[in-house]
Amino acid sequence: MQASDRFNINSQLEHLQAKYVGTGHADLTRFEWAVNIQRDSYASYIGHYPMLAYFSIAENESIGRERYEFMQKMLLPCGLPPERDE
Repeated sequence: MQASDRFNINSQLEHLQAKYVGTGHADLTRFEWAVNIQRDSYASYIGHYPMLAYFSIAENESIGRERYEFMQKMLLPCGLPPERDE
């Protein structure tokens, strides 16, 4: 692998990280990463009707109620962020 190939791969990765929020970056904390994963999961559950129907049957709730609950969970999927040491 040449230096130019390595630079090209790194520039492509930086481009993806700038374009898509969930791909992360070097300064991403563990908490931020977990929040991205949870939000992506909830958005997928809401966006895929069969999955939403599965959850509603499993929890014996209406589909609208499950959609509402998932949207509420997207606000703080992992609880409050930890305190930062400055």
